[in-house]
Amino acid sequence: MSVLSSLKKALRPGASQNFPNDLESLWMPFSANKHFKKNPRIISRAKGMYYYTPSGDQILDGVAGLWCCNAGHTREPIVEAIKKQAEELDFAPAFNMCHPKSFELSSKLSQMAPGGFNHVFFGNSGSEAVESALKIALSYWREKGQESKKILIGRNRGYHGTNFGGVSVGGIEKNRAQFNKFLPEVYHLSDTHNLKKNAFSKGQPDWGEELADELDTMIEKHRSENIAAVIVEPVAGSTGVLIPPKNYLNKIKRKCVENNILLIFDEVITGFGRLGKSFASEYFDITPDLICLAKGINSGTVPMGAVLVQDEIYNAFMNKDEKMIDLFHGYTYSAHPLACAASLAALKLYKEEGLFERASELSKYWEDGIHSLKGIKNIIDIRNLGLIGAVELEPMDGKPTRRAYNVLCEAFVNQKTLLRVTGDIIALSPPLIIEKNQIDQLIENLKTTLQQTE
Repeated sequence: MSVLSSLKKALRPGASQNFPNDLESLWMPFSANKHFKKNPRIISRAKGMYYYTPSGDQILDGVAGLWCCNAGHTREPIVEAIKKQAEELDFAPAFNMCHPKSFELSSKLSQMAPGGFNHVFFGNSGSEAVESALKIALSYWREKGQESKKILIGRNRGYHGTNFGGVSVGGIEKNRAQFNKFLPEVYHLSDTHNLKKNAFSKGQPDWGEELADELDTMIEKHRSENIAAVIVEPVAGSTGVLIPPKNYLNKIKRKCVENNILLIFDEVITGFGRLGKSFASEYFDITPDLICLAKGINSGTVPMGAVLVQDEIYNAFMNKDEKMIDLFHGYTYSAHPLACAASLAALKLYKEEGLFERASELSKYWEDGIHSLKGIKNIIDIRNLGLIGAVELEPMDGKPTRRAYNVLCEAFVNQKTLLRVTGDIIALSPPLIIEKNQIDQLIENLKTTLQQTE
């Protein structure tokens, strides 16, 4: 009997109609495809804090889908907005044309942003937002007549999507090793992770602000007149939730200002309430020059990304003949009507339910819960900020990443809980609608899984 036949036989009557007949055709991203197709973990619907399998099992969502469903799943106001928009206007070209909701959403986002961000450029994902921001930064300096400013600086263990620009400035080695060809003139600061000095920190670690001084060394070596931009995640998410040390980001910002270098914040994860504020730039009280957004922009319902652009940068492109294209960049689905409708509904829902403030209020309870796992076997670090957290595990000898992968599988199958793993780190970022009893359940499910998994 085939694997699929065995699985379908185990399903409750009537559930098999929701199970795919063939798993082989799909090449899944960032996945162990061979193992998955022998042991599939399939979700067929969702509501609120939960996913549901084709068998009807309820799965507690500990990661907001993939850092994105901040308002929870299938929220009616967002669903209805998408339905209505699809009936009214399914698509509108974005080149030299547009539709009303794209302007309305741009205004809403500008109102939420720190001062000076009165312009928005849309794409379809965090990867595209980063790619757009990098191209805007490089083009800006050409518009200003400073064409020597071409160098980009990222960080080790940084994640900025999977397009060539994002992978170039990113610093996760596994994401780079298979391809071995990137943008030239890209350099990387050290990451801020240090288990010896910062293990089990609650909130921002005390040690590490001096790591920002590496930027001085790079500026001295490459000269500020050659450096276009520095890009960082305020909280490095996909690499395993690396919390910035106290005053680290402030020093990075100050050095960029002093040396006429643009600062790009990649807020694809931290945007829209994850730290209890609209954006991490607000949480840390730091205003960058460009902000990359996606994921929570419409609670993960329709693919969308965006770049918030400071007025000074936007205005530099507006000195051409008014009938000339000012930026030779964009996407077929930029500001897609369905994505804009979903985003406007999500932003309204965030505000009406006070979800950003709610995340801030829950952050201490979340912190206490996740740190209660300290002392369980194989845990070597726990860290948190806002409604985000990570549990780092001691790698298996000779089998890095295997232990966390086993926890992912076991938690889904036996504890009915969805986790996110990266390397040997378990990352947690639940929907902002999570209740205290659901935090308790998530922590308990993770605890049981860790105790039962080698």
